Amino acid sequence: MADRYQQFTKTPVGRFLVPKLGLPSAPTLRRYKPGQPALDGPALFGAAPGGRLEKTLTEQLGDAGIEVRTTPVETGKHAALVFDATGVQDPKQLRAVYDFFHPVIRSVGNSGRVVVFGTPPELLEGGARIAQRALEGFVRSVGKELKRGATAQLVYVAEGSEGATESTVRFLLSAKSAFVDAQVIRIGAKGSPEFTAPADWKKPLDGKIALVTGASRGIGAAIAEVLARDGAHVVALDIPAQGADLSKVANKVGGSALQLDITAADAPQKLAEHLTSRHGGVDVVVHNAGITRDKTLGNMSDGAWDSVLTVNLASQLAVNDKFLADGVLKPNGRIVGVSSIAGIAGNVGQTNYATSKAGVIGMIDDSSSRLAEHGGTINAVAPGFIETKMTAAVPLFIREAGRRLSSLGQGGLPVDVAETIAWYANPASAAVNGNVVRVCGQALLGA
Repeated sequence: MADRYQQFTKTPVGRFLVPKLGLPSAPTLRRYKPGQPALDGPALFGAAPGGRLEKTLTEQLGDAGIEVRTTPVETGKHAALVFDATGVQDPKQLRAVYDFFHPVIRSVGNSGRVVVFGTPPELLEGGARIAQRALEGFVRSVGKELKRGATAQLVYVAEGSEGATESTVRFLLSAKSAFVDAQVIRIGAKGSPEFTAPADWKKPLDGKIALVTGASRGIGAAIAEVLARDGAHVVALDIPAQGADLSKVANKVGGSALQLDITAADAPQKLAEHLTSRHGGVDVVVHNAGITRDKTLGNMSDGAWDSVLTVNLASQLAVNDKFLADGVLKPNGRIVGVSSIAGIAGNVGQTNYATSKAGVIGMIDDSSSRLAEHGGTINAVAPGFIETKMTAAVPLFIREAGRRLSSLGQGGLPVDVAETIAWYANPASAAVNGNVVRVCGQALLGA
């Protein structure tokens, strides 16, 4: 559904009235288009004394075609500010973060990027642990202060995983991360399977097989399109009742359609047999299938509770167990769960849905070490307000609140969720394991 208020703010009348009345004005976000440069301007790079990522990051930025500067531009804007804070070993040394950002934070351009790199606090002790944890408060606050569609992120890189940061650098600095804001990402903290750089960064999934459940429409269809764009053959799965729409999606992306009720007792076995016989296994599994049956807890039926927990959580666990036990997931494979901001913050009338989506986060926490042992990864996305047919049915005032109550002042698009999943799926993201990244424009509700 179109955001008519946002469209109005771009008209001549809207541009006149909105600032006069003190109304919110959502920026136009820069989203990825094939062939566009990673950034539309230079990136300013800085590092605290003793940082261990400076050489690696500057090389990766250059390889991505980004102009790297170590002194601020005299005129114009910076497309990105990148800071290596791994050298901050004591709270007093946090002054280095202030000294870098304070003079230049206002120079961040439209849809600009701020990315801070640190060390996972849980791997440190004493003052270093305290100082590195403090970076989260800094980055989340910067995300709320930035304007014009700019975003801020914090990336914790475990020692020994310095070379495994490139896929994350490319994702966060590009337009693919348009609706990802103020997130904390960990690289290497939960095990690092073998790192494999793609032969072609434009087609990182070339030759890969990707399964997308709930693929007939909305976010699922967008996931199928983006993974196919990146080179994967997509097996699009949905229930038989969605067969016509499912076939359209599969044909559009040059993939194949599979009609199957993922909650059936024999679904994991049938799915494993199909993927093994037709494709020799699967490289990427995206658990997108999900339903809502909204009622306040006192008015909720047994069926509404059971069906949501079965579709949104139990079916994923059953498929994962089968794929790992039978070797259906190939080496360096990827499993991605779709959680929700409701699973983080809760929501009125959605105790069943929020429980299931928080359970997906629990699945990530529980399974990351297991996947690393299998040479793979498991991560999740947690979408906020995304413009779909489902959110279009939300009452007007609740819908408007969902759109405006974020740092970016608007709803996201299905492609924003899909791009984040494609980053997880990238073979170069082998050290990105056990993460839950919100795709919510830094929603002002929730953690």
